[in-house]
Amino acid sequence: MIKVNKGFKRNEIDGVVFYTIPAFKNTGKVKHLFSTRIGGASSGPYSSLNLSLTRYDDKEDVYENFRRICHVTNINCDDMVFSNQVHSDGIKIVNEIDKGKNFGKSDIKDADALMTNISGIPIVTFHADCTPLYFLDPVRNVIALAHAGWRGTVKEIGPKTVETMVNAFGSDKKDILAAIGPAIGVCCYEVGKDVVNEVSKLNVNLDEVLLDKGNGKWMLNLEMTNYYELVNCGIKDENITLSGLCTSCNADEFYSYRRDKGKTGSMAAFMELI
Repeated sequence: MIKVNKGFKRNEIDGVVFYTIPAFKNTGKVKHLFSTRIGGASSGPYSSLNLSLTRYDDKEDVYENFRRICHVTNINCDDMVFSNQVHSDGIKIVNEIDKGKNFGKSDIKDADALMTNISGIPIVTFHADCTPLYFLDPVRNVIALAHAGWRGTVKEIGPKTVETMVNAFGSDKKDILAAIGPAIGVCCYEVGKDVVNEVSKLNVNLDEVLLDKGNGKWMLNLEMTNYYELVNCGIKDENITLSGLCTSCNADEFYSYRRDKGKTGSMAAFMELI
């Protein structure tokens, strides 16, 4: 029986709307959030809290959006660490030397997961349908974020992130808290045979993650696919929080690359050890 924790918490400060993970907050170990599109300075299709500099949004508006989102969680914008996400299973362990690698200053390549055991370094991943994965070991004081679209999911970036926490920092899997954030839901994510073939190779309950529409198309449940991967790699199901939020359905709160046919902004996942 699935015992996962359903529900991120919706917050609003100074007009900025964001989500947090109660199980993470209760540890007192991290600052963290998942942003929405509400409360920023951007306009048009990027309205309003767009955090992507790779779109055609005004850069000054994006910088202002970062100032606002960092303010509500008391994170120093100058210290953030980004990578160039490429739908890989690459994992970068972030050290003091990486602090401040952001806004074109990052040389972290081919990494879709960031990890650190150093306090005061905010790690950030970007999302506009792809699944955000959060990890916290409150015993060893290790955090990680991963960007898991279908490609990252079939490459098992979540379990590989967990194994890296174990091998690099001595984490015990029973201590690790995980959370699966807002992403495109099974209600909206139609895929073809090429994706189904890759998902079918995974050790997951296919009847729960793929819904056959009968016309050569399937609906894929990324949230549950990542959930099964994490449980199978040794994360306790009661230590996993699911958001249950679809980025495509909830147009008022989230950007969606698929829904908006690529002309859209981006949310971000933030985490920093205190």
